[in-house]
Amino acid sequence: MTGNTNRENPIAIAQQFTSEDRISRIQPFGSGNINDTFLVTLDSPQERHFILQKINTQVFRQPQLVMENISTVTQHISHRLQNTNLNRHWKVLAVLVTHDNRNYYQDSNGSFWRGISFIANSQSFDIIKDTEQAKEIGYSLGTFHNLISDLSPAKLADTLPGFHITPLYLEQYHKVLGKTNPPQSTEVKYCLDFICDRSSGTQCHRAPLSHILETAKAEGKLPLRLMHGDPKINNVLFDITTNQAISIIDLDTVKPGLVHYDIGDCLRSGCNPVGEETQEWEKIRFEPDLCQGILQGYLSVAKAFLTENDYIYIYDAIRLIAFELGLRFFTDYLAGNIYFKVKYPEHNLVRALVQFKLTESIESQEKTIRSIINDFQISPNF
Repeated sequence: MTGNTNRENPIAIAQQFTSEDRISRIQPFGSGNINDTFLVTLDSPQERHFILQKINTQVFRQPQLVMENISTVTQHISHRLQNTNLNRHWKVLAVLVTHDNRNYYQDSNGSFWRGISFIANSQSFDIIKDTEQAKEIGYSLGTFHNLISDLSPAKLADTLPGFHITPLYLEQYHKVLGKTNPPQSTEVKYCLDFICDRSSGTQCHRAPLSHILETAKAEGKLPLRLMHGDPKINNVLFDITTNQAISIIDLDTVKPGLVHYDIGDCLRSGCNPVGEETQEWEKIRFEPDLCQGILQGYLSVAKAFLTENDYIYIYDAIRLIAFELGLRFFTDYLAGNIYFKVKYPEHNLVRALVQFKLTESIESQEKTIRSIINDFQISPNF
């Protein structure tokens, strides 16, 4: 449906998702790189806030299917929670509907908007502060995977074809590289050499990195499941009072895939103590203690549905996803920063350097990381 509101008028658009007459305030919210997000404050004693987002249709080209996926998953989780005993009150986002009962609104400019419930008395973090918090991060992802483990991948659309398919990102990188003349700087040369070494298999005599998980899937070693798609630590909400994880948000990328993409992304983002946006990329280090904490929390919930092969590929997933994100950042830098939001021209270059340095740190601690994974696999209680 196309509305007749003024173009890009957040108040008029927000009114499509609420029966309240008065919206007292709308303000930018969060630090996402893709969608435009606002916190809507209502003059109401019942529901005080909700989230209003303009969906980036350059990234999500089928926003209706994105919303169908989110609705299917959140309704399934809500149903599962009625019959699942957790050690806390787990909260799931609710998709708001418009006055004509749609789960999105299209304005007169053709932009797609959605309303999502706001989880009050919660907070998120960009950096894990200690191992206890790491356990909570892992628990949140394990709980999410557990609650959707019985939902068939066939019930969700693949709204991002090629997402987390590293060989395709590598192909795109080579296409962009062939059309550009990269700046001749030390940092750019480092990135060029880093990608070349790991895509050719020359680095440490390893097999080419990009195909590891997709090959395992094709060979039937890793099953197709549903994945969150973006389980960075700042997508986990913590209860302000109890400091426990109570929800995982940002479900745009929920789709059929490998849970290893989620596990790898969670560990990649969680075990970097200085964060993804640091400019001091030389100080990047993957912290095995935080890795142990995240895996302990995750496996306390997810161990029931993981197979032996799942454990075998966890290390590869951690290494691959760090490399993949660095590859995507560097490709976007070469292309002129057309995908990820940037604050300055070299922002994506610095982001790429952070991920490549993190990949190096992961590789240098392979024996330690694999030992942590093996210990959890053979231990019945942890």
